Amino acid sequence: MGFPVNAEVDSPRKQMEKGILPQDVICKTGLELVIRINGNAACVKPETAEKMEKIGVLLPAIKFTDLVKELKSVPASDKEITTVPASSMSIVNFYITDQDLNTAHNGVEVISTQGLFEITINGISINAPEKMIETGPNTGEFYVKLELPETIDGKPLSQQDIVVIKYLDESDSSGDKRILTKSVPLTKTFAKVESSGGGSRIGHEFTLRIYEPDANRDSKDEDKIPLSSFEYRGDGGIRTTLANPKFDANSAFLIETGPNTNVFEVQIKIPRQLDGKTIHIGDAYEIRYVDTSTPSGTNEKIILKGRIG
Repeated sequence: MGFPVNAEVDSPRKQMEKGILPQDVICKTGLELVIRINGNAACVKPETAEKMEKIGVLLPAIKFTDLVKELKSVPASDKEITTVPASSMSIVNFYITDQDLNTAHNGVEVISTQGLFEITINGISINAPEKMIETGPNTGEFYVKLELPETIDGKPLSQQDIVVIKYLDESDSSGDKRILTKSVPLTKTFAKVESSGGGSRIGHEFTLRIYEPDANRDSKDEDKIPLSSFEYRGDGGIRTTLANPKFDANSAFLIETGPNTNVFEVQIKIPRQLDGKTIHIGDAYEIRYVDTSTPSGTNEKIILKGRIG
């Protein structure tokens, strides 16, 4: 199975067809995002991007907040949408900065979102949260926890789905109504556990891998997630963590595959016995990761299910 940070990334054209903005398009590892003068995104090698820039076929690099400022005449520090990873297929966390809503300067505002948001997944409308809460007294920044439906248009959510958040700003700096738009690919909003190699065979080494943006705290060096964060559950009431020496792991941690990749790996083996209980061919098992560091303040559970072959 491919992995979200690279192999499963759609082409820029397909991403834009799903509603993602050109500046938010995701490129495969090793490719660089550029915006052509016709407004379309492309993913090219760095040397190609340099040549395209020299011959004048690219727009200057524009960040989302700069684009809002340029097109809507709204200062980025005053009105913007910021998204952060939620480590779950069920939640997208985001923040709205809008000083117009900051009226009780000595307290924390709780604002009804009625009439403020239009939210879609792949063009299909979903319900917005009922309230948003200021992050602190007089910050003008409001936290919104968007809980996603399990299915959209009768199909389960997938990593290729696009959430589009529209904030209907009643009054910008010039007194006009404006709409702030942010597109969020679900590949960037939740953790995912997967395995490769002989993961279903007793005694065979395999790689356990997790995509976990929350654990990427240092953009320059590789981060680590302790094996004790992963629970192994098997038939017959087996309950332990991957820190159990029986798994014969090559490290006490899942180690990030490189600086700022968000991908963590470890090599382990499923043993014949765990805690005095025998593992049999045909037994089902789960490897569970519970993330306690989500911005939503909730414990998000991600489960890899397998069967001993």
